[in-house]
Amino acid sequence: MIKPTIGRVVHYVPKDDKYAFGHCLQGGQPHAAIITAVHSDSMVNVAVFDRNGKTFPACSVQLFQDKPEQPYGDYCTWMEYQKGQAAKTEALEAKLADAK
Repeated sequence: MIKPTIGRVVHYVPKDDKYAFGHCLQGGQPHAAIITAVHSDSMVNVAVFDRNGKTFPACSVQLFQDKPEQPYGDYCTWMEYQKGQAAKTEALEAKLADAK
């Protein structure tokens, strides 16, 4: 599991299309977002960028990671690159622990 911290980039995935206050978000598609507050390992606030580059806040968004069930509503996920880097780090840490 990746520990969320302020300033990390995640993908924000809205459940439905959102067109309000000049924002344009396509439901089910990832949008760039930056973590602005961390409530827990599974709940964050983010600044979301729509496909026109406009930003808006999303508060108390579920950070979906390492769970088999699909989240309900809007959620955030780590990018595939971040997941790959975390897996490499965990494998290296395990290898170093075995070497001791």
